[in-house]
Amino acid sequence: MQRKAYVSGAAVLLAAVLAGCTGGSGVGGSAPDSKGGDTGTTAPVAQPGKYRTLPEACGAADHDTLDELLPGIQETADETLQEKAYAGEATLTYDTDRRDGCDWKVASAAGTDHLFVDFERVVSYDNTVSDESKAEELYASKQTAADLPAPAASASESADTTPSPSGGSGAPADDNADTGGKNGDASGTPSGPSTTASPSQTPADLQPRVLDDLGDEAFLDDKVNTGSSTAQQRTVTVVFRTSNVIVTIEYAEQPTASASAPDSKEMQDKAQKLAAKLASRLNG
Repeated sequence: MQRKAYVSGAAVLLAAVLAGCTGGSGVGGSAPDSKGGDTGTTAPVAQPGKYRTLPEACGAADHDTLDELLPGIQETADETLQEKAYAGEATLTYDTDRRDGCDWKVASAAGTDHLFVDFERVVSYDNTVSDESKAEELYASKQTAADLPAPAASASESADTTPSPSGGSGAPADDNADTGGKNGDASGTPSGPSTTASPSQTPADLQPRVLDDLGDEAFLDDKVNTGSSTAQQRTVTVVFRTSNVIVTIEYAEQPTASASAPDSKEMQDKAQKLAAKLASRLNG
């Protein structure tokens, strides 16, 4: 009887040990791995942005580009000052992989030119929002703040509301148009309002606007401000987004003595040319 009781106790002990070995796997197996367990109840994590680093802003423009944008550099006789002008001045930042900017300001005989380049890598701290989506939100806020004018009507839209000289479509033609009546001169030419743009009016293709073929989305702003002097300063701003990086270019010029603002087309062309180079550098 004693032997039988001993065997039964050993069997119970062995069963308990085996149960502990097989049933205890849930304690130390999947707990340290956050991806373990029921993954069906875990929300998917948004993808990180395409870019993890940024270019150096003060190295974004080569000497030829800076010579074109800042003509005062070539007028600087002192080589030390010239090299300092080419180098630019880095803006204060605590993490150059998140944001990096550079300023150049050079005076010439004709005026003072200022260039600012800023790279910003957007990071979303919300696991459900991707870095690129967050960058889209930030870019949209910048475009809204720029308050761009509404796009001009296309040629086809204008044609729908333009009176037809023959009266075949749109408003009927004036009966006196070909006889020199009250709406015409002696030669029969209508004397209605001219469609020629005023010399002081900015052409539609130079107005602040959304830009095509630059990054994922882009816009250009163009403003004229009168400072303390009579000279008018023009500032052209180009902002574009490529994935989760937003690039801002500000190019300003103030003539030394002229009361008229610097040429809009020339400054816009220069700023867009630099923007295209920076976009190519990011994508390369």
